[in-house]
Amino acid sequence: MSMTRSEQAWQAAQAVLPGGVDSPVRAYRAVGGTPPFIARGAGAHIIDVDGNDYVDYVCSWGPLIAGHAHPSVVARLRVAIEDGTSYGAPTEAETELAKLVVEMVPSIDLVRFVNSGTEATMSAIRLARGATGRNRIVKFTGCYHGHADSLLVSAGSGVLTLGIPGSPGVTSATASETVSLPYNSLESVRSAFESIGEEIAAVIVEPVAGNMGVIPPAEGFLHGLREITQQYGTLLIFDEVITGFRVAPGGAQELYGVTPDLTCLGKIIGGGLPVGAFGGRRNLMERLAPLGPVYQAGTLAGNPLAMQAGLATLELLRDDTAYETLDARGAQLQSGMEAAASAAGLPLTVNRVGSMLTGFFVDEPVTDYASATAADTERYARYHSEMRQRGVYLAPSQFESAFVSLAHTDADLDKTAAAANEAMRAIADD
Repeated sequence: MSMTRSEQAWQAAQAVLPGGVDSPVRAYRAVGGTPPFIARGAGAHIIDVDGNDYVDYVCSWGPLIAGHAHPSVVARLRVAIEDGTSYGAPTEAETELAKLVVEMVPSIDLVRFVNSGTEATMSAIRLARGATGRNRIVKFTGCYHGHADSLLVSAGSGVLTLGIPGSPGVTSATASETVSLPYNSLESVRSAFESIGEEIAAVIVEPVAGNMGVIPPAEGFLHGLREITQQYGTLLIFDEVITGFRVAPGGAQELYGVTPDLTCLGKIIGGGLPVGAFGGRRNLMERLAPLGPVYQAGTLAGNPLAMQAGLATLELLRDDTAYETLDARGAQLQSGMEAAASAAGLPLTVNRVGSMLTGFFVDEPVTDYASATAADTERYARYHSEMRQRGVYLAPSQFESAFVSLAHTDADLDKTAAAANEAMRAIADD
């Protein structure tokens, strides 16, 4: 039997890229099979090199909140690219996008653009250490903050998907400066601070966990973190790389009414192009070079193409109906999944915050790393395969989020619900 074009492309990729990919989860090891190689995207759909059309709920892992190749984003990029791709010098677009970020995100007085979410989190950690004169940081088990050494301890996303406990290359000295605690457990946070609170520079948290699947904060959890960190003079960092502009115009901090000291952003602010940012109070951000002693730099930071794509995307999100639409479509997707599982007699717990959600194949609430990892990953792998066969593209891991965009239509969601019904029945019949 002849190979498909995706299978041919997969063979070629494995000869020159480690594991055939540039980011581990894309290798499909958690769900099996050959990853489809994508040729193009349009609206809520992606089309692979074999011509297969999928309703896309990965959305480039979150950035494409307006959908693929949105006309406003494409139009800005067409104009921008005619003027050049990078200058290594300031542009007015940087200032325009910064103004929008400062206006929309409650915690940010000043913002610095970087090239990825990893750069944003590692830079925020460095700034926190420089500002406090302390070395230790607290993170939460199953939360992923990029692949900087100190943040790979008990991480989520691909680290969790592949069952990697940390990473060789991270020194024991670096790991010893990171304290990992159970997500949603204020008791463990209080205990840690009672023991070493004066040594902790920062607590970094996904205000809505998105890298062990979607897990909302327990009632009072974020407010409790704010109170404890203020008590000990520790900085609170919200990693809103996923939730920033996704769950509300001002991110999770607006949704839950908690203002951190520093915020990390990414994904949506680049409209699908590589970008990241971190920002916070003026007196903290002014410690960065060239104003202060904490050094951070990036040759491609503030890339003019990414700035224009981000401007187009954030302007779309300022529409009064944008988040109502996203929430309604997220609820419709959740309802279809739950109804399909119920009809097939399969256990399913769906966690959703706005337009991001995860269906866990487990019959108990999912509130932290332990309950997330109790989900049936083999059943998810089967579900993923069945849905892909029916033209629905989901994240190739139980421990990731599905994303709904403004481009998803009722027809897309109806097709997804019908596919879920067939997929769940096929699983239950085995």
